[in-house]
Amino acid sequence: MKKWNLGAAVLLAVSGAASAQVDVDAYIKKDQFTDIKLSPTGEYIAATVPLEDRTMLAILRRSDNAMTAKFGLGQNTHVQDFSWSSDKRVVIEIGQKYGLLERPQGTGELYAIDADDNKPQILIGYRAEGSGLGTRIQTRKAELVGASIVDLLPNDERNIIVNVWGAGEARFTSAERLDTTTGGRFPLVKSPVRSSEFATDNAGVVRFAWGSASDNVNKLYYRDGEGGEWRMVHDEGQAGTIEWPVGFSEDNRIAYLQVQNPKGPDAIVAWDIAADTRKVVLQDAVADPAEILYRPNSQVPVGALVRGEKPKSVFFEPEGADARLYHSLEAAFGSAVLITSTDKTGNLLLVKSWTDGNPGDFYLFDKAAKKASHVASRKAWFDPDKTAQAEPITLKARDGLTLHGYITRPRGSAGKALPMVVMPHGGPFGEEDVWAFDTDAQMLAAAGYAVLQVNFRGSGNYGRAFRQAGAQQWGGTMQDDVTDATKWAIQQGYADASRVCIYGASYGAYAALMGVAKEPGLYKCAAGYVGIYDLPMMFSGGDIQDTLGGQTYLREWVGDPAQLSKVSPVNLAAQIKVPVFLAAGGEDKRAPIEHSRKMEAALRKAGVPVQTLYYPTEGHGFYTPDHQREYYTQLLAFLSRSLGGQPAKAAGAQP
Repeated sequence: MKKWNLGAAVLLAVSGAASAQVDVDAYIKKDQFTDIKLSPTGEYIAATVPLEDRTMLAILRRSDNAMTAKFGLGQNTHVQDFSWSSDKRVVIEIGQKYGLLERPQGTGELYAIDADDNKPQILIGYRAEGSGLGTRIQTRKAELVGASIVDLLPNDERNIIVNVWGAGEARFTSAERLDTTTGGRFPLVKSPVRSSEFATDNAGVVRFAWGSASDNVNKLYYRDGEGGEWRMVHDEGQAGTIEWPVGFSEDNRIAYLQVQNPKGPDAIVAWDIAADTRKVVLQDAVADPAEILYRPNSQVPVGALVRGEKPKSVFFEPEGADARLYHSLEAAFGSAVLITSTDKTGNLLLVKSWTDGNPGDFYLFDKAAKKASHVASRKAWFDPDKTAQAEPITLKARDGLTLHGYITRPRGSAGKALPMVVMPHGGPFGEEDVWAFDTDAQMLAAAGYAVLQVNFRGSGNYGRAFRQAGAQQWGGTMQDDVTDATKWAIQQGYADASRVCIYGASYGAYAALMGVAKEPGLYKCAAGYVGIYDLPMMFSGGDIQDTLGGQTYLREWVGDPAQLSKVSPVNLAAQIKVPVFLAAGGEDKRAPIEHSRKMEAALRKAGVPVQTLYYPTEGHGFYTPDHQREYYTQLLAFLSRSLGGQPAKAAGAQP
């Protein structure tokens, strides 16, 4: 049996200084693990393992690090999430994505596997085989349905509650009890709204349902208990905001909701159901609650991780035991921390810690002994003492809107008047750059560049109004925010005004090409990776417009296709006066390669120097290591010609 020694670290010290060529292989190498969770007995750990074009699950026995079970499916298929449903059984949720940068989309398939048995079993999904119809309780439903986990029912070793939906977009979902051994399902309640999610109380009773139809208007429903009638308690169409549940108090009297506000960040509100009163128990001045924190070995929310300038834990009771535990762990590790799982006694905690220069370490913490032991590192070959650091920044856009972001500078550099790469994030709506290890920013810093990342309007993390401010602002105020941040960084002395380029992926690629079209004197070059350059084409090609909800999204967030040609880089090539690098994949469903080919043709017609790299078998972000290596090698060479930074080290060269 193969052994995985999680504690072993092959320490390759990758320097952030720019005195040597960049070792691209260190940056494209897959994480050892992504997520790790402890079994209820503490006997096993389960971990997701990223491979080239899929993600597997490995289960290891803690006593000897022996792998006792593993699970994986085919190309482009990923273990999207997993949960221990009993002492030895893991339930697995499957997702698909076509390209490294794409987010996995759930397929609705659920599998289960025992920690000590290498025989996975499908519970629900299109690959399941039925075992006969005609009874209310079925095993492995033959019809085309999908499901996601709602409640693991910690006191039930066999069953969980799942959200089940049928084929087609206009679907009403139902909550059902699923037997994780046989696949048998028992209906519990139907949702009053299409495409909904469910939430249960601490007794496993479904109490909330929320979702939206093709109009993308969210509605929240509540019922008092088993057999109760649904009643609407919040309507985005009337209130202009969204609310959703995050948990219940231990006695189920209080429901905790994350509540959007007309202005400012989201809040966590305690709703006393019987009295019908509300009280804000958590709200940061800058950023939204990003991840709800639960009391160890329970489903009771106690606080939230907030990603403001840097991650911090905030609690409903700032002096309570949960707050003291988290703050003591933060002090001990000297970093942000998150308790990812616990054993069922609540004494043994699996803790993730990370910084801007450390992709993440996992530790087992024994509360009674107050002792931590290292389990694994995501990228053990990086030395955090030699990686670059991300400095939080705050500035004002030209219309007075406050913007937040980060500047990452080469380790050991003077930090002033540097060549700079501006790197707008993808998405764009609801996505954001955060204080964490960013592989591209680290690679560029290692090449000698300052890297500017700004959360322009439309980004997530700063409340509903900030996100809504980006609606229909492709090429407008969203682009102005990137411009304003670039000029601010130059004025502050971070960057040499004569050596600034702009580079991004997906929406970031659009912003890069729009940047050099709108501001021809500001940037020396532009690079776009799997980008969108012809906005009207989004309404006729790509996967967003495949559904009615996607079409609504395009109209509301991108705009009227008849008006979008004027903010499409493909039509502005004559305004671009600097070299351009384009890279794309032929299997990209989100940003089809036709965008890049049209952009290339327009640039060549305008006499703009353009370099391209196309791989017909790649999707939204390159999977294959050889293709990734070639892409980053060409990107670094391209930037070096305009900015003077370091190129990539030749493949196979010694460090």
